[in-house]
Amino acid sequence: MTNFTLQASREWWSQRWLDLLDSYRFKKRLERARSYYRQGNVLSIEFKDAKVLAWVQGSEAEPYKVSLFLDSFSDEEWGYVIETMSHKSVFAAKLLAGEMPQKIEEVFTSNGLSLFPFTLGDVHGKCSCPDKAVPCKHIGAVYYQLGDHFSEDPFVLFQLRGRTKEQIISDLRNLRSNKNINLASERFIQEEKYTRQSSIYQHKYSIKIDEFWQYNEPLEPSLVVIIPSLNETVLDILGTIPLAKDEEDLGNSPVGDVIINYLQSVYKYISQKAVFAAMNVGE
Repeated sequence: MTNFTLQASREWWSQRWLDLLDSYRFKKRLERARSYYRQGNVLSIEFKDAKVLAWVQGSEAEPYKVSLFLDSFSDEEWGYVIETMSHKSVFAAKLLAGEMPQKIEEVFTSNGLSLFPFTLGDVHGKCSCPDKAVPCKHIGAVYYQLGDHFSEDPFVLFQLRGRTKEQIISDLRNLRSNKNINLASERFIQEEKYTRQSSIYQHKYSIKIDEFWQYNEPLEPSLVVIIPSLNETVLDILGTIPLAKDEEDLGNSPVGDVIINYLQSVYKYISQKAVFAAMNVGE
C-alpha cells in the first residue's frame, strides 16, 4: 500500500501509533521518512512472530533490511489480559468480529500494561543502512507503513506484543465457553438443590386434597359457640312465594299459607337437627 492515508480517515488506534512518531523532535528526518513511505519505498513488509521485517529502497541500488519490534508480554500477562477481555462482552464481541474496541487500552492498563509504546525508545528498530540514528528514515518509513497495516488489521498491534489474532480469538472463545459451562453447571446444581428441598418439603408437609377439609380431633368446648337459628327462616327472607293456578294469583290464598307454613316447619326441624349434630347431642 503506497498511497498516503489522510489522518481523518485513519482508525483511532492507527493514528495513535503515528502520533508517537510525529512527536519525534528531528522533524527533517521524519519528513524524509514520510516521503519514503508515500513514494512506496517500502518494498515489502512481513511479520515473523512478534517482529516486523521489511525491505526499504534507499539511495543505493540494494534495498536496506529493516527490523522492528516491541517488548512482548509474557504468557502470564496475556492470561490476565484475556481474562479481563472475557469479562467485558462488548470487547469480546468486537474482537471476535475483527474490530478494535474503543477503550481497549483500559484492559491493558488495568493489568499494569500498555498496548501502545510510551516513547520511541520503546520501539526497537534496526536498519542495515550506514545511518546510526534510530529511527533512521528507513525505520521511520516502515513505522508509517505499519499505520496502514493497523488500520486494515488491528490484530497486528497485538502480534507485536506477542499474540496472534488466531491465539487471541481461540483463547477468548475457550475462556467464554468454559465460563458458560461453569454457569450451566452451577445452574444445574442449584436446580438439583431446589428440587431436593422441594421434595423434602412436599414429603414432610404433604397435603391430600381429599383430606384437606377433614378435622378428626375433638374441638375445645370453650372455643365452640353454637347459636341456634332464630325463628326466621329462608322463607321469611324471601317473602311471599307466588303460587298460581289457572293464571290466578293464589300467593295470599289459604292454599299458599298452608304450603308456606309447612315449609317453615321443615326448615325449623332441619335447623334443630343441625344444632344437635354439631353439639353431638342425641334427640
